[in-house]
Amino acid sequence: MNAKITAKNWEFFDKIYCISLDDRADRRAEAKRQFGKIGLLERVEFVIVKKHPYNIEQGIYESHLICMEKGIRAGADTIVVFEDDILFERFSPADLKNCIDFLSTDRHWNALYFGCLVSDSKKTQHRSVLKVKYRCLTHAYVLSRKFAELLVKKSWREIPFDDWLCSLNDEFYAIYPSFAFQSNSRSDNIRFLPLDKFRRLFGGLRWLQKGNELYHRRRTLVILLHIVIILLILMLAL
Repeated sequence: MNAKITAKNWEFFDKIYCISLDDRADRRAEAKRQFGKIGLLERVEFVIVKKHPYNIEQGIYESHLICMEKGIRAGADTIVVFEDDILFERFSPADLKNCIDFLSTDRHWNALYFGCLVSDSKKTQHRSVLKVKYRCLTHAYVLSRKFAELLVKKSWREIPFDDWLCSLNDEFYAIYPSFAFQSNSRSDNIRFLPLDKFRRLFGGLRWLQKGNELYHRRRTLVILLHIVIILLILMLAL
């Protein structure tokens, strides 16, 4: 392991949780291996939950709130939440330190994602921090205490957790480049098994997330390339 990657990289964060279903020991074992890669194995507390008896989305929603409630009760000012299908790539202590510098000096941030899908992103004064319009995915993020206190007041209202976060979209940020992805393991969400199977056939959410990030950071170039290709096709057709 890179000697620079240690638990000290994560000292800024007060509480770090990982949600895991009680019958997914396989995922916990792999998650522990992943956390070991980035110096987090000794810091993470696994929050073991049971699958909701009839509504998977409600179970996901409530499990995330459990983590926030635990962090608030523990007096945490920063609360990190992971899901147990986590996969780490491109982790950089320097990039994480740049994000920590931002979080420790900005009083207004609500959430920072270590990996997600976005609808838009903009540069900030910190090279490793983007201000984002959040779209979905909740496998790796950190919340400020004030934002967590707001979230835990809202009980389940038939809205999936990431859809609810998407509706808030205020002072959300993401590390760039992202380093946390969802692995290609089978989903536990029965409603989305056909979609999950399709995604896994084509590399899973990891590649979708990387493509989403590339598009929004290089959108002008991508659009220009499409225009050039269309013009070339028209020229050849004529």
